[in-house]
Amino acid sequence: MSGSAPSGSRPLPSRTPPVAPALIPCLLLRGGHVYVPGPDGPVPARTAIKANFDPFEVVDRLAPDYSLLYVVDLDGIARADPQLDYLQELARDISLWVDAGIRSSDQVIDILVAGAHRVVLSSAYLRGPNALARAWKLSTELVFEVEMTGARLTRSAGEWGTEDPAELARIVRAAGPDHLVVSPRETDPDWEVVRAIASAGPTWVDGSFAPAELPQLQETGARGGIFHLTDLLREWARTAEPAPEEAPRNATRDDETKNQLNEDE
Repeated sequence: MSGSAPSGSRPLPSRTPPVAPALIPCLLLRGGHVYVPGPDGPVPARTAIKANFDPFEVVDRLAPDYSLLYVVDLDGIARADPQLDYLQELARDISLWVDAGIRSSDQVIDILVAGAHRVVLSSAYLRGPNALARAWKLSTELVFEVEMTGARLTRSAGEWGTEDPAELARIVRAAGPDHLVVSPRETDPDWEVVRAIASAGPTWVDGSFAPAELPQLQETGARGGIFHLTDLLREWARTAEPAPEEAPRNATRDDETKNQLNEDE
């Protein structure tokens, strides 16, 4: 019959269209306040009336459009004192990947108990493959960040035995974690490095990545890109939303203990 397949022929395999890379917002959190990158390091994000953004209101605004939030806990990174109460509250509204400057496997559990979906370990802070292996034994809910300047690791190259990001990615995946974040610092992403790492497993791009680079991201086969909130917050500031506040809110949203929180800070 006209149009029928020849006898004995196989049906053509169906082709699954490639999945578009996901965009993931990045929230910088210090002392309960929202921060954004500045020329000399993170600075507080301000509303149009020069007040602080409320992180809970920011997450409420993001949640309808994004299912995942990448949180950089600046207190955890700088002082090894992660903001567990804030993380616990934020995790109620959106799934979190949390980078708190983890330096030991024991800290992984604290972040997970606070409600993080995954904990981010970084080549800049974690001291080599043995520390990674210990963390992997405690939990498989890990993401590993490859922090780079140009085409080389930023720090800790001696502890990992290589300065090559692609080789480090191979070492990390051999140890267990398969989800990797490539984080270029103060330079544009090296898309060939991203392509090499993404060819071996799920890979995201952070650091200097911007949403406008989505076409390059897609060409590499990376799973997604992590972008800072600077432009979104600037737009929200122009409309005076989300609601600002003068001081960090207690993560439990209990006004009765707000004064004590401010005294502790």
